[in-house]
Amino acid sequence: MSTKDRILEEALTLFSENGYDGTGVEQIAEKVGIKAPSLYKHFKGKEDILNALIDNAEARYEEYFGSEQRIGTIPESREAFIRVTTERILFTMRDPMIRKIRKFLVQEQFRSERLAAITTRHQLEGVQKMYARIIEGMMEKGLFIKDDPALLANELTAPVVLLIAQADRQPQLEQEITENIDRHIRHFCDVYMRA
Repeated sequence: MSTKDRILEEALTLFSENGYDGTGVEQIAEKVGIKAPSLYKHFKGKEDILNALIDNAEARYEEYFGSEQRIGTIPESREAFIRVTTERILFTMRDPMIRKIRKFLVQEQFRSERLAAITTRHQLEGVQKMYARIIEGMMEKGLFIKDDPALLANELTAPVVLLIAQADRQPQLEQEITENIDRHIRHFCDVYMRA
């Protein structure tokens, strides 16, 4: 792993544990095993590190989870919908980088308008808009009953977001929470999908 990547990894861990203001460049450099001046060979400062972390997390989330612009293939069946949705949720819950970014954003969203907007996009609006498009596409294929796709997306995603937040606070309950998410998705499909 390059020094630049190690700086980002250690900074993310420190930011998620101590917050942005509670983390100094010296602490990051010490965790990496370099002197603070050496860190400036890779980044202009702490804000530059934060920007790189956010850019990396956004790209990773886009690649492995998707977005309103990148929904992937519309599922052709109930089981495909459940499988793809479950894969996305498990990525969100288990990916170490995404977990740390989420923990950091939850803490910092009240101190920074930019971080609040990113948190809202990933935990609410973005995922709801993405699923509204997926559900609408599945309605067009006759797989979902005709209804308001945005409202159904809210019904699908809101409980999952809350359960993921619980898993972040209580990681020892991850298996139980994962089972609850699976039951929720299957119940959602029972109610809104055609047989």
